[in-house]
Amino acid sequence: MINFLVENQLYIVLIIVLIVWIGLFVYLLTLDKNLSSLERQINTMLNNRENKK
Repeated sequence: MINFLVENQLYIVLIIVLIVWIGLFVYLLTLDKNLSSLERQINTMLNNRENKK
């Protein structure tokens, strides 16, 4: 096992970096989805308030 890690250091680092980038991408997608939902709720609330006046 140690021999595998020593011989393939570059690939191990690349895999770790890829996992971090994928995690960041997924986080940003979920953040965008949540912000879009909040924007829709705010717009709905503002439209309802304007219609009542």
